[in-house]
Amino acid sequence: MLRTCSPRGRRPRELDADARRSQPGRDAGDDRLDDLPARLDAHGPPARLLHQRPQAQGPARVPASWSSVALPGGSPDQPGARRASDRSAQPLARALPASVGRGLDRKRPQREGLLWPPFTRGGATPRIRVETQRRLSNTRRTRSVATLGRWSARRPKRAIAAWLAFVVIAVGAVVATGIQSLQNGAVGESARGYRLLDANGLWPPPDEIAYFHSNTLQVGDAPFRAAIKDVVQRLSDEQVELRSPLDPGGRQFVARGGHSAVVVAALTGADARTVRDLILAAAGAHPGITIQETGDITASDAHDKAVNNDLQRAEILSVPVTLLVLLFAFGAVVAAIVPVVLALTAVAAAFGLLGPISQSIPIDDSVRTVVLLIGMAVGVDYALFYVMRSREERRRGRPPHEALERTVKTSGRTVIVSGTTVIIAMAAMFLIHTKVFNSLAVATIAVVACAVAGSVTVLPGLLALLGTKIDRGRIPLLPHLHTDQTHSRFWTTVIGAVLRRPVVSCVAATGLLVALAIPALGLKVSAPSDNTLSPQSIPALRALDEVRRDFPGAAENAKIVATVPPPRADELRKQGRRLEQLAINSGLGHRPVIETANGDGTAAALFLPLTGAGNNKASRHAILALRQDLIPKTIGSIPGAQTAVTGLVAEDVDFTHALKHGLPYVLVFVLFLAFVLLLVAFRSIVVPLKAIVLNLLSVSAAYGVLVLVFQHHWAESLLGFTSNGSIISWLPLFLFVVLFGLSMDYHVFILSRVREGVDSGMSSDDAVRYGITATAGVVTSAALVMFAVFSIFGSLSSLDVKEAGVGLAAAVLIDATIIRAVLLPASMKLLGDWNWYLPRALQGLPRTEAEAPPARDPV
Repeated sequence: MLRTCSPRGRRPRELDADARRSQPGRDAGDDRLDDLPARLDAHGPPARLLHQRPQAQGPARVPASWSSVALPGGSPDQPGARRASDRSAQPLARALPASVGRGLDRKRPQREGLLWPPFTRGGATPRIRVETQRRLSNTRRTRSVATLGRWSARRPKRAIAAWLAFVVIAVGAVVATGIQSLQNGAVGESARGYRLLDANGLWPPPDEIAYFHSNTLQVGDAPFRAAIKDVVQRLSDEQVELRSPLDPGGRQFVARGGHSAVVVAALTGADARTVRDLILAAAGAHPGITIQETGDITASDAHDKAVNNDLQRAEILSVPVTLLVLLFAFGAVVAAIVPVVLALTAVAAAFGLLGPISQSIPIDDSVRTVVLLIGMAVGVDYALFYVMRSREERRRGRPPHEALERTVKTSGRTVIVSGTTVIIAMAAMFLIHTKVFNSLAVATIAVVACAVAGSVTVLPGLLALLGTKIDRGRIPLLPHLHTDQTHSRFWTTVIGAVLRRPVVSCVAATGLLVALAIPALGLKVSAPSDNTLSPQSIPALRALDEVRRDFPGAAENAKIVATVPPPRADELRKQGRRLEQLAINSGLGHRPVIETANGDGTAAALFLPLTGAGNNKASRHAILALRQDLIPKTIGSIPGAQTAVTGLVAEDVDFTHALKHGLPYVLVFVLFLAFVLLLVAFRSIVVPLKAIVLNLLSVSAAYGVLVLVFQHHWAESLLGFTSNGSIISWLPLFLFVVLFGLSMDYHVFILSRVREGVDSGMSSDDAVRYGITATAGVVTSAALVMFAVFSIFGSLSSLDVKEAGVGLAAAVLIDATIIRAVLLPASMKLLGDWNWYLPRALQGLPRTEAEAPPARDPV
């Protein structure tokens, strides 16, 4: 019946193709599949088309499916066998460089006799149907993202208004609720000790300290004593409890040598600011004596001010620096502004969401800076992929709306996969079960989720609204990275040299990374106080450091808290005094020891200044000795007693223990995730294993850089910090999960293009060269943005944020140069077809297409 009704004598096959074209969800590639049998009848055997030498005017077009044919001489499980079963679906019209076409003609003539049988009339249709079904399944997988993007592109004003409304609502939420700060990140026994102190009201009043020092005068000299008397008199009318060298037995408030002294004011009701002003007012009346003020509240306020100043400085510097990098990337002002706008709104929305979230999961102070750091990096990164792909599609001659739709279907999926990978990697921090890592995880997940949401919703609408105006503001004389092109002379030269000498390149690059990683074997972690992490140039913190240097009794203390049944109250007091004496005699602590108790004497606490600097081995040893030896002999021997040792040093000990306990689970979680992701994406067990090894080398080298910079003193003047001989305890694990999430993004991005080349029939060398050079502009631009943003945080004053910035910047630099430009291509050259080895048992893995930048234009 179809033949009878066919217009102008068209064959039934053509009518079948017309019917199939009318099916929903089809694209141009499906039509070309349907027309392939007819075109084969007209043009003859495809082997002649494949091996026809390319003409001088342009590259040869090679159907990808023609290269997906099993070769003799090997089983389907062997890497030397090229088979259709392990090839991802590719467009039929593949544009290849002319040199690659000549390489195929010269190197693989044996395929000519193998290509014809599968494409006879009887054999072509099943292959085409399978190929078509595979493409339709890929279309369904991206339908949700594409639908959302199309809605945004067709209604850009509504999309932009909806995104801005979301940001405003989020900011309103944080204004209404505020951000609940994490008071301490204690875990284990330390956390239990704080709960006992709070429940029984055992906290002593905070202390403010007046510090006196003279290089020439001593405390016994009249001017020195006059200065002390003046401060005591000024504070006598305030609600404070004073202790000074003028008291009977006040010798403990005079430093060894007699050139320094302190007056301690316990705030029983007075305001810390009033006490601070009165002490500093006395400084001008005694020119021969240096009078400084510090204390619990003053030092805490100084730390908070330093954190806020750091955040403001990062906000001020990150935007212009990012804009400058993007100007070099795009060469146009408008195109450079779009990623920055997305990143800033995503960061604002994330800060807003942290308000209600922090009511359940309190947020550590350092997390606020980390949110800005990660948000600017990934927000710009995702927008860069969108803007680059949109410009590339328009450069290839597509109308703006069609170019944008292609961008949404391709780069939108890339952003979803990348963001999900980073979020899952960040979620691994929940496995540590500590408040600090919980706050880091929830904050970074929030900002990455906001960046992804903005990329797939508002960004298509913004690009649709701008249209070709996105290329406005070009700066003619400004050199840029040509992100809208798929070739790079620099990277072509580098990759060519690496592929010519892969063994030398592998050995040299691996040797350099191992040399950088060796110092990481001496990595030491600690959780020092906030005051230690803040810059010591702040007067209050500098004064506190000098007080602790001159007075061992002002060192970090161990808070020993105990509760007993009511009949045992007298025994608790007796054993408490015995514990204090044993600790002093054994050298674990110093006087003065502060004692507190509740009303009925069933709960008491000792605040014992510890030996050591508070963050060194001696202080940690003192905590262990108290817990394991002295307390069991004294208070712990009371029937029904509950004891705990807490404080900053005890927190450090417990946090490090929790970190070591949870670290294996995090490593297994992240490495397994990376392996599965790349296994499914590339249908190879070699690619994920190699990616894991390369990423571990990159992270280890970054750890080595951290140790070289921050555990030694040579870089103190260069970066403006004072080394405490260790790395902040949360940083190594945080760096690991962040770097794995970000590096997997680029790894998939690059290897997708390499796999495209292999599936198109390129040799392994040509595919590696093509994949890396084609992605060079985009990946280099994204890496430069991240390096610039991370470097800004490396210049801030807070030591923990400085360490994070330097570590991330070093890792990004290593990953973008040594890993991507040397080790990756060299290792792929050495492995050859083994790169794509997949055992027979894994042939049933689901197929997916990892997104890569657009291929070169057909000519």
